[in-house]
Amino acid sequence: MNHIVTVQAAVTAFADFMEPTDAELDAIELESPLILAEVNLLDAQIKAMDHPQNEVDARRIRRAHNRVLAARRDAANRAAGTSTAGGAA
Repeated sequence: MNHIVTVQAAVTAFADFMEPTDAELDAIELESPLILAEVNLLDAQIKAMDHPQNEVDARRIRRAHNRVLAARRDAANRAAGTSTAGGAA
């Protein structure tokens, strides 16, 4: 007869020490505007695939793309601002 037992690794796979650190959560929070802008761009592209191409869809995609570029610029500027020490005049 085989005994049924729990596997300790499976039970404790999501223990407290496996949670993201505060630094990781801060990094996710900093990247969230870019992630949301990319999701909006993807949504606009998916909507445009459902029917023949028109000017409204093209405008929606163009605006979403511009928001992605702005979010990337902001993220790059934040990263550049935090990584340089001292700075030049």
